[in-house]
Amino acid sequence: MCPHVPPRSLHPSARPPGHRGAAAVPGRCSRVAPGWHRPGHVPSPGAGPAQRQPGPRGTLQLPPPCHRRDLGQHLPAAGLYPQAVNCSWALRPEPLLDTDFVATYRHGAGTGECSLTGPRSCSFGELQVFSLTPYELNVTARNALGAAWGILPFLLENIVKPDPPEAVRVSPIPGEPQKLLVEWSPPSSWPFPEYFPLQYRIRYSRDNDSVPTTVGPYEVTSHTLTDLEPGSLHHVQVAAKDLADSGEFSAWSPPASGTPWLGL
Repeated sequence: MCPHVPPRSLHPSARPPGHRGAAAVPGRCSRVAPGWHRPGHVPSPGAGPAQRQPGPRGTLQLPPPCHRRDLGQHLPAAGLYPQAVNCSWALRPEPLLDTDFVATYRHGAGTGECSLTGPRSCSFGELQVFSLTPYELNVTARNALGAAWGILPFLLENIVKPDPPEAVRVSPIPGEPQKLLVEWSPPSSWPFPEYFPLQYRIRYSRDNDSVPTTVGPYEVTSHTLTDLEPGSLHHVQVAAKDLADSGEFSAWSPPASGTPWLGL
């Protein structure tokens, strides 16, 4: 899966009005295999596993780590939407020694620091939203025995992930004992949803039922659930994704609950 953010993500949908065409996007992100090397030793570009040196116990893994997020307080200009990209990583297996990390990124001929925001996460901004040149995240792990490095290329178009929808409400419909009305609002961090719309899917289940039902996607902010069990409490969640289908769905919203009309 291509890279994955909090500070928050921009999206191809975050384009000026009238610019909804999908940009040509490279395929799935490739990875450069991580390797260990002694401090001060720079591996040659073609170095294979046999040329790597022993180092801290573990292998540097870069899971889908980066995603963009928008903070929403922007003018409708393409270059202002992405506030930052946040990235995270892991070591597999965990090293036995204390390990420090240095993270940098490259975009074309430009390089910069990915500022650490946690023990194994970093963030950088000043993004070029519609560039088809991939960014490259480079993470180096160092401890007393040596160092490990890993590189992950990613395209901003591929790492869009909105925040969850907000204010989810579940209401009975008078005279309808098998229906519930679900309403919600776009995430407040998503700028100008009237110009850059989202799609939504809904997950719901009866109380104490471990198998939820998922429906959608829908392009509106309300939906009527039908064929529900009369008198049963139902729990409902909503997730959002860019309407251009870039990136991935948000996390599920906190659940909201309701019971169909009881006829009282």
